[in-house]
Amino acid sequence: MSTLEETDSLPAVITRPRRTLRPLPAFVGAAIAFVAVSFSVGAPSPLFVLYQREWGFADWMLTVAFAIYAITLLVTLLVAGSLSDHIGRRPVLIGALALEAAAMLLFLFASDIGWIVVARAVQGIGTGAAMATFSASLVELAPERHKKLGAVIGSTAPLGGIALGAIVTGLVVQVAAQPTVWVFSALVLIFAAGVFVVAGSRETVTRRPGAVRSLVPRLLVPPAARREFVGALPLLVASWMLSGLFIGLAPSIVRGVFHVESGLVNGTVVGLAPAIGAVAGLVLSRFPARVSTIWGLAVVIVGVGLTVLSVTQGMLWLLFAASFVGGAGFGAAFSATMRILAPLAPAHQRAEMFAGVYLVSYLAYGVPALAAGELIGVIGLTSTVVWYATAIALVAAAAIVAQLMLVRPRR
Repeated sequence: MSTLEETDSLPAVITRPRRTLRPLPAFVGAAIAFVAVSFSVGAPSPLFVLYQREWGFADWMLTVAFAIYAITLLVTLLVAGSLSDHIGRRPVLIGALALEAAAMLLFLFASDIGWIVVARAVQGIGTGAAMATFSASLVELAPERHKKLGAVIGSTAPLGGIALGAIVTGLVVQVAAQPTVWVFSALVLIFAAGVFVVAGSRETVTRRPGAVRSLVPRLLVPPAARREFVGALPLLVASWMLSGLFIGLAPSIVRGVFHVESGLVNGTVVGLAPAIGAVAGLVLSRFPARVSTIWGLAVVIVGVGLTVLSVTQGMLWLLFAASFVGGAGFGAAFSATMRILAPLAPAHQRAEMFAGVYLVSYLAYGVPALAAGELIGVIGLTSTVVWYATAIALVAAAAIVAQLMLVRPRR
């Protein structure tokens, strides 16, 4: 008998398909894991006051901790933003969640500000890898009837998660003797569970060559999405500058302008804007996306105006109102932009496009806030807030013009 005949006579090897989670549990689990990633971004903010009180480091070290997170996140987005388009969503997400768990362990066992800086660096890498990949994965994992919901959750999870992280941690600071143990231990467990959920979910993209080449820093937007992407640039800058104002400067405003030392107040001021933003993004998802972008930007301008009144007139309650109003505008505008962009990218370029969105967003979030931190020592806190708010209003006005131009038919 020939070798071929012998081979043909062997019993066929049956390969069973890998069992995966059903679509709805996989989608819900991925959404929860994405929220947890953003939760961990907001969680340290109310704790910085405790760290500074316990370890006695200078204010500029907080700027370093903020900067290292922003830098590592941006570099990761630029280098690995499209990696999952080549090797698959699951391996990138598993690696990102493992890095997030490692960062939480560093926070948990931190003994000085140096540990916090390292933890924020690791967290920036994990978050940079997770952001674009989760945003793409949620659209793809969503059951067929809920594809739009995938895009909405992808845009609101970063806002809602940051808000929950700041508010919940601020509350834990007030009621628990060891808030860092409670917060970071819980996050380690959630990220570990997230790894199992992602590992058990189906892969949504087909592997294709070019993974190593994709690590060369670049920003590529699919041709069908370029007009909308360019038109959305000032919107992304204005909305995420607003986020940087409340997340980056709010603790300094509460302490320096209103002389309040409270983890709960800090956490609420930091978290209120993204919390309302997440709610607004979900509630307004039924409205036309273009209408939401324009009205959302107008509300952002009102929000920063209230912020200026708050710090110049010394009214803490008005700062909460400004956070509420500004957050609503931010959520409406940003969520609508994501709804517009998501369908314009094919699956094999979707993560790369979202990486571009978040690259612009986090540059607008981090760079102005860092510059503002340096300006405080030169012109004072109140003047810095006024100039920062004015810049946001001007960019938001330009963004409204850009959105109106996109409505006009192309010639």
